[in-house]
Amino acid sequence: MTPRDGSTPTRPAEQTVLQAALTHLQCLLVARRSRVNPEGVNWQQYDVLELLRARGPLRPSELSEVLAVSRQTTSKALRVLKDLNLVQQVTAGEDRRELSTSLTREGHLFLARIARGHHDIGQLAASVLTEGESALFAELCEKVSAAMESAQGR
Repeated sequence: MTPRDGSTPTRPAEQTVLQAALTHLQCLLVARRSRVNPEGVNWQQYDVLELLRARGPLRPSELSEVLAVSRQTTSKALRVLKDLNLVQQVTAGEDRRELSTSLTREGHLFLARIARGHHDIGQLAASVLTEGESALFAELCEKVSAAMESAQGR
């Protein structure tokens, strides 16, 4: 089939062994994430939950500042998390407009479930890799992660 712009269609390049392995691992990790996260909490929302777990109750402005995102982005994330009953907000101090956000019992349970999933993946990997392979795998994962983060900044 000829593209609409009249150009000659190109065949996708053959995947290298590395690309195929990364694609397969990514698919497995995404599928596992979907199983342990049926709520569909995205990375931005997860970061909010983890920050609240680590630091305790925070105001939305503090969340925005620490996560380096806009107030609008934080508000959107908090709306979803409140709808899922993972966080709660109560008025803080004299100013009734100021809210303090904290994890609910369900929020703590959600994070515990995610942590168990991370632990299980680590245990599975450790069961099939030698100590040396584990160290090398961790080092290579960090190297690729750093390259990906660097590429995002461009």
